[in-house]
Amino acid sequence: MANKIARLGVSKQDYLKLGLKKNVIAKWEDGLRTSGKLGEYEWWYFDAKLEGGYSLVIIFYSQPVTAATLGYAPCVSFSLTGGGYDIMEEVSAKIKDCSFSREGCDVKIGKNTFSGDLRNYKIHFENERIRCEVSLCGLAESYRHHTGEFFFGKKKYFAWLPSVPEGRVKAEITVDGKKMELTGSGYHDHNWGNVGMFWLMHHWYWGRAKIGEYQVISSYITAREEYGYEHFPIFVIYKNGEKLGCDIKAIKYEQKEPAFDETTQKHYHKKLIYDYNDGKHHFRITYAAEDIIETFVADQGHGSARAKASKALIWFVKKMKLSPSYIRMVGTVTLERFEGENIAETVSENGIWEQMYFGLDKDV
Repeated sequence: MANKIARLGVSKQDYLKLGLKKNVIAKWEDGLRTSGKLGEYEWWYFDAKLEGGYSLVIIFYSQPVTAATLGYAPCVSFSLTGGGYDIMEEVSAKIKDCSFSREGCDVKIGKNTFSGDLRNYKIHFENERIRCEVSLCGLAESYRHHTGEFFFGKKKYFAWLPSVPEGRVKAEITVDGKKMELTGSGYHDHNWGNVGMFWLMHHWYWGRAKIGEYQVISSYITAREEYGYEHFPIFVIYKNGEKLGCDIKAIKYEQKEPAFDETTQKHYHKKLIYDYNDGKHHFRITYAAEDIIETFVADQGHGSARAKASKALIWFVKKMKLSPSYIRMVGTVTLERFEGENIAETVSENGIWEQMYFGLDKDV
């Protein structure tokens, strides 16, 4: 039974408390937002859909979401799929070899760097096997869903800032001495919070896709039982960099084709549908999964850098009968544009999306 309130920060008081302005995003918002307290986490995320069917994902963490330790524990994850590659690499560094700016996105973790100004970004990743240089040039303005902070009770929160909803990418990737120069479409967002997400959320779906001239970012967050399984739909659509709509009251959401993942032992849905109709624009976006490219299960102590878990955390989540898990999917994303009752345009492209499942495996 719900006994706590979960809400999105939308009031004047929320903006004042956070030092934010409505519809104005400042450079510092993409800088460091945490201080290393117990339970805090933060990451800067980048993904790209590149020519030749390649998918590239790079994430810089000041503190992995499941580490549950004091201070920062910096690490970087690198994922490359397509063209015969299925690579997942991780590097970590001592805090003395790392730096994080509060003035903007300027992150250094060992030899790896991620920096930018809400429009232009440079990312560098390297280890013994891989060297990667990425440039990302934003084609759409940064987007913040109201304050971008979701409050659970009085003091707990989770925050999200899509710093580059869509951008042009140039990537120079060298793997085992073989060099590739690729171009494509990219995305960057920034997440942070002050308590483990498994205490706040039951699960979420998040996705983004470049579909012809359109760019879509979508999410559907479901809070835990004590927060009444509160639902938070998020949806924003652009065309050639111009925002067309983001009214969450205009969204109808469906999930279909339930499936079961053996690695995470969780159910997920192969098909997600966002029907957006604000009276001026009517779109239907369908995510249809074809493959799973990454998973983790925190209570089993394995997975990507996102799931780096201490032995204490593994013991704790098992004792509390929690099972934080993650599935990253790829597949086809189809956009249908309506004029009245008729479909006037249909476009399909490949996309990347994910399910984070923090609770036990039961439908909500």
